[in-house]
Amino acid sequence: MSSHDQGETSSNPSYLVGKRDDIIQAKRVTKFVNGRDVLVLYHQGEFHALDMRCYHSGGPLVKGDIEEFNGQMCIVCPWHKYKITLAEGEGLYQAVDPNMKPPKPVWCSKGIKQRIHTVSVSNGDVFVTLNDSPGAIDSDYYQTQKYRDKLAKGEIKEEK
Repeated sequence: MSSHDQGETSSNPSYLVGKRDDIIQAKRVTKFVNGRDVLVLYHQGEFHALDMRCYHSGGPLVKGDIEEFNGQMCIVCPWHKYKITLAEGEGLYQAVDPNMKPPKPVWCSKGIKQRIHTVSVSNGDVFVTLNDSPGAIDSDYYQTQKYRDKLAKGEIKEEK
């Protein structure tokens, strides 16, 4: 969800993640927000926040490029090039209908795969309101204690 001018967007609390000017200058920061690893980024005049690890294999989205696909701004996972919309957290992919002559790739959605959080700005401070919508989203796995324990024990190897 893109940035809002100020205030909370729901009954959920907002958490201070930094100063507006500092995040604009850094372009990307990672924060531990009420038990979640969150990436906060600033791109083309807007703030965005999402779970820090890619839904597919836990790739570090902080290292991902931001590109436009099918008219939507996306972050591209540096590990496997999965494309995730910044607005909704949808996983995008290109499909080809083999019956189409000539075959032409079309953009399709896998649905919401990455948890996106709301960003607000007030008096020069940037706040994140966590998305606590019910139902599991694929990126939630990388926020679990089970995953964190495996990572701490070295059972999960960090790629690249």
